[in-house]
Amino acid sequence: MAANPDFIYQPPMSPYLDIIYQDDDLVVINKGSGLLSVPGRLPEHQDCLQSRVSRVLPKATIVHRLDMATSGIILMALNKPAHVNVSRQFEKRLTKKSYIARVYGEVKESNGSIDLPLICDWPNRPKQKVDYDQGKKALTYWRVISIDERQGELSTLLELTPITGRSHQLRVHMLAIGHPILGDRLYAHDKALSVSQRLQLHAQLLEITHPVNSESRVFTAPCPFK
Repeated sequence: MAANPDFIYQPPMSPYLDIIYQDDDLVVINKGSGLLSVPGRLPEHQDCLQSRVSRVLPKATIVHRLDMATSGIILMALNKPAHVNVSRQFEKRLTKKSYIARVYGEVKESNGSIDLPLICDWPNRPKQKVDYDQGKKALTYWRVISIDERQGELSTLLELTPITGRSHQLRVHMLAIGHPILGDRLYAHDKALSVSQRLQLHAQLLEITHPVNSESRVFTAPCPFK
């Protein structure tokens, strides 16, 4: 049973590839919304960020992913030592990630946290769901940036900081507190879906320790919506 049966993959073509940083060990890309991070199973799902980068940097390997509908910062490694080093930073939660999201409704508090365990909603995959018994720990901090009215509906712009990196974590956590992300084809109700043609979730910042010189490096990409 597909959670999104009417989906047709139409990856963005402009910009085709937005490289914002490159050295001998790392390449950092600003991924567009609607582009897969890695190839899907079907032939029509082979165009993805990984394949586009490979055309110009054949040795590049994916270290982490973003959901297809999410835009923003993705880092890839250009050699095996760099891949091992940065992968370990992600696994040990030594990286820092920050996202911008526009969610449905008015978030009343100015900041807070969501600590709800997540698991795959298997009959409705790729959806995830909150599961207190078998779910894996998932923690998100949030902060209100602004509250606005769009098309007669109140919405809130948030800064989201995930501490864990579960699949669809930010999307399910926002849904769980009653504020689905605008344009979310998997989780938003009709009103939140109709306000935006894209998922309004953007990975705006990634901070890592450089695998060679151990310096802290911060990469940012401006939010394409607000």
